[in-house]
Amino acid sequence: MNLRAATPARAEAALIVFARAPVPGRVKTRLVPMLGERGAALLHARMVERTVRTAAASGIATVYLYCTPGTGSAFFTQLRDRFGAGLRRQANGNLGERMYRAFKQVLRRRQCVVLIGSDCPVLRPADLRSAVRALRAGADAVLAPAEDGGYPLLGLRRISRRLFDGIAWGGPQVLAQTRRRLRALRWRWRELRTLWDVDRPADVARLRRSRLLRPIVPRISAAVRRRARP
Repeated sequence: MNLRAATPARAEAALIVFARAPVPGRVKTRLVPMLGERGAALLHARMVERTVRTAAASGIATVYLYCTPGTGSAFFTQLRDRFGAGLRRQANGNLGERMYRAFKQVLRRRQCVVLIGSDCPVLRPADLRSAVRALRAGADAVLAPAEDGGYPLLGLRRISRRLFDGIAWGGPQVLAQTRRRLRALRWRWRELRTLWDVDRPADVARLRRSRLLRPIVPRISAAVRRRARP
């Protein structure tokens, strides 16, 4: 019996997009004094849409949208229908626990996985393709550094909880701590170009100058008015 032939091979690559439903008062709270609750939620929704559009445009066949607090938001179902993204619910726990569980789940069926957040509108399809190429070439991990000390992109072809436990998520040392973990694991990794994300009022001004986001359209405005369902 040929066990190699009988065991299905894992498909090659997948993308994971982490996103929160655009509920006013629950997203981009640092920007509420500047934009108001609904304005901050609209901005968040536009960035999530751009991120999923970028993921779909990369040409990497499988895109999963990992949603919180659940997959029932009309906004998420619109993105699924428009871009063909599979909807999955994020696990409970802090960001590291949720990322670990998402990677572990998808790496069961894929040789390599790239996970991105939805706060980085400068991310391009070419960045995602570069990450996958690095993993195909033998890197165990790939990172896109962020100017604020975090990272908006992490790609893996193997998984370890040590990469995620005990990280000060949201702080300026996330990237440095992750590099130390990679060295301790003796993994090979590659780093892509440095990017910036949108978290503070100064970032909004920079975003406006960049003209990266499309104008608000009725479907986004309507989705922000609805509250997410579990």
